[in-house]
Amino acid sequence: MRQRQASQGARRAREFEAFVAGAAGRLLHAATLLTAEAPDDNPRARRLLTLALAHTYACWDRLRGEDPYDRTRQYLATRFARAAWHQYGGFGRARPHPGSPLARLAPQERLILVLRLYEGVAEEQTAALLGLPAERVGTICDRATATLLHPPREPARTVAGPKVAPS
Repeated sequence: MRQRQASQGARRAREFEAFVAGAAGRLLHAATLLTAEAPDDNPRARRLLTLALAHTYACWDRLRGEDPYDRTRQYLATRFARAAWHQYGGFGRARPHPGSPLARLAPQERLILVLRLYEGVAEEQTAALLGLPAERVGTICDRATATLLHPPREPARTVAGPKVAPS
């Protein structure tokens, strides 16, 4: 009996290691986009990914045909949303890395944009995951996309004209 449990534990560990080897890079990139950190300096994204992978490992035996990537991504998204809500009083603005392409977006906009465009999650699934109407998800995604494609113009610099001597 013990030998059988040890064998099952080793198989579980191998399966999970293979999953992590194949999925961790993409999930880390998604987490880095969510946190709007620099790719080479992303401690919040790494912590988020670690928590999501730990959760997936804890329920690995109960997945029963479920996609582990989908489960991990769902946990990553809900954990990010919950942290943004608690940390910033709703989906307020975190202090993203200024070099991040998504730095101008609020956390909710980043979350929806990453799920919809980077991860390819359907609008209805994103809405169900976040507890929002599908129309709201579509509106937020459109607004976030427009913000990225058409950044606000910086105010024009004033050019000093020739000095006129007082008469």
